[in-house]
Amino acid sequence: MTDTDARRALLEQLTDDLLAANPRGRIIVAIDGVDGAGKTVFADAWRDVLRERGAHVVRASIDGFLRPRAERYVRGRDSAEGYYRDSHDLDALRASLVDPFRSGADSVALQVHDPATDRSLEVRERGIPHHAYLLFDGIFSLRPETRGLWHRSVWLDVPPEVQRERLLARDGEGSIRARYTEGQALYQREARPRRAATIIVDNADAAHPRQLFDDFC
Repeated sequence: MTDTDARRALLEQLTDDLLAANPRGRIIVAIDGVDGAGKTVFADAWRDVLRERGAHVVRASIDGFLRPRAERYVRGRDSAEGYYRDSHDLDALRASLVDPFRSGADSVALQVHDPATDRSLEVRERGIPHHAYLLFDGIFSLRPETRGLWHRSVWLDVPPEVQRERLLARDGEGSIRARYTEGQALYQREARPRRAATIIVDNADAAHPRQLFDDFC
């Protein structure tokens, strides 16, 4: 998928702002949004722009830090609360990825569990220089337990009808089960991630995203 001019322009502007404010050191940016918001595509495109500018970029996702099935479904396979509270191993995320990256380690774990086999699996990136950027995408990234891990954060806004259309096209009816939709609603009620984000992007049209500047006062 190639960038449109509109998306490219936004990513260039975000890159300008990021590099100007954080030219050196280890910087972490999280990209959050509901399922179907376009987090992975957005993060991958931003990675490419940063790399063109000469930055070393590590790409990671919350999907690399799933808990074993027995823990993910301890409240039941249909539990919305379980989807929000039990899906991800936040301790492993900190210990294996975030803390080593922030401390300047030259190697970090990008994945700690294989959902296909339901077994531990460590996938690492090595040779990370002292000055580097970590682009992290994933649902629930702006929950209270993790929002302090990121130097910057992006919330991708999409209306419900666009989310539904994308999910049905991508994953079928299973992706709009109550476990997922109600779990995300619980997250938004409790964590208010849109307000916690430092950058809000309207991604209803992924080819023409635009930054929003909302006044919450």
